[in-house]
Amino acid sequence: MTLEDLRSAVPDTIAPGDADWDSARLFHSGIGEPDAVIRARSVDDVQTAVRWASATGTPVMVRGGGHSAWGSVPGGLTIDLTPLDAVSVDSARVSVGGGATWGVVAHALAEHGLGISSGDTASVGVGGLTLGGGIGWMVRAWGLAADQLEGAQLVTAAGEVIEVTDASHPDLLWALRGGGGNVGVVTRFDFRAHALPSVVFATFGVSGDSRPVLQAMRDALADAPRDLTVTFMDVPPMDPSAPEGATVTACWIGPDEIAARAALLPILSVEGVTEVEFGVREYPDILLEAPEFDPDQPMPGFVGGNALVADLSDDAIDRLVAFREAHPASVLFLRSLGGAYGDVAPDATAFAARDATWFAMAGAFDIPGMLTGDERAAAVAQWDAIESLGVGVYGNFTTSTDPVWVPRMYPPATLARLTGIKRAWDPANVFSRNHNVRP
Repeated sequence: MTLEDLRSAVPDTIAPGDADWDSARLFHSGIGEPDAVIRARSVDDVQTAVRWASATGTPVMVRGGGHSAWGSVPGGLTIDLTPLDAVSVDSARVSVGGGATWGVVAHALAEHGLGISSGDTASVGVGGLTLGGGIGWMVRAWGLAADQLEGAQLVTAAGEVIEVTDASHPDLLWALRGGGGNVGVVTRFDFRAHALPSVVFATFGVSGDSRPVLQAMRDALADAPRDLTVTFMDVPPMDPSAPEGATVTACWIGPDEIAARAALLPILSVEGVTEVEFGVREYPDILLEAPEFDPDQPMPGFVGGNALVADLSDDAIDRLVAFREAHPASVLFLRSLGGAYGDVAPDATAFAARDATWFAMAGAFDIPGMLTGDERAAAVAQWDAIESLGVGVYGNFTTSTDPVWVPRMYPPATLARLTGIKRAWDPANVFSRNHNVRP
């Protein structure tokens, strides 16, 4: 079979030399070099593309929002699902096309007074975030996006379309809840939504030493109502959408400003913390808008990583803040977990690190001329020491396609089960452009 065979079967197949090649290979974080791109306008298109890839031994990369680093890997067939972005609401059951983005979904659900915990950024794809777990603003109340997944329509490596539920294919649904895109192309996600009339959203500025603030956040969230989730971010001067300095951001489910303020008072009372914003907002309005890729300003390298931390000890806090202090061009980010996230048994989904109470990320930007070899080595060593305190790594926040991440994401028992499911459903490893679990 040749590329012309695929082009004749799927009219919206784009290859090098075609007029719209440059736009087709552009993804949110860069410009890719695949062998071809298909814009899937139907499930039949996806089936045809997968069968062609299987027959020709061509690796497949699936694009939803296009934020992942996998778009930069040369070769292979990109299946662009963005035309499949329909959202259907039936009571609290929500069906979402595999190419939808979270901003579209949030707006559609808001019309019904509903929501799904769905990350921070409007342009992020539903598919990638959910299949990788999905840590969002309501993670303490509703768990991961993957925990709200009740079913899916899946195109397998054999090109078959199957409906996946706990009743029909429990192993596959287990794998879709955090196991990445290893077992097929999800063309439709079926979620359980929750009542969400509005949220209380707050932003606090932080000056001085961040350690007391992080300690107060940790202590307050240990027994705070599950309606509350908080983040901490400290960034260098970057752009107008990310002003320099440290901030605490909080989201409370519902419009109760009094209850939200009471829960946040231990943080707001810390010296150096000042109120910037506090009020009721619609959930879609708090989602960030990430800037599009600018070829004149490519994304910098990132020396660091992330960790799912069971105990945000004073030592862990000190290491994280020290990393930020040691590298002027670096970022530090934390988000509270626990609550419903921790209610799920470690073996109930492919996302196993359920004893984590915090997600932490730190990294130094590696721009040519900014870091010396010694500084880069020091940042790596500092981060490795921080990651050693964690119980796992969150794949959705990795910026590298290096296969060393997979065993850091999945503990041995989880990885063994994923490997068995992969072997059963994708023995030729057609779906390899991901955090790949080899069959």
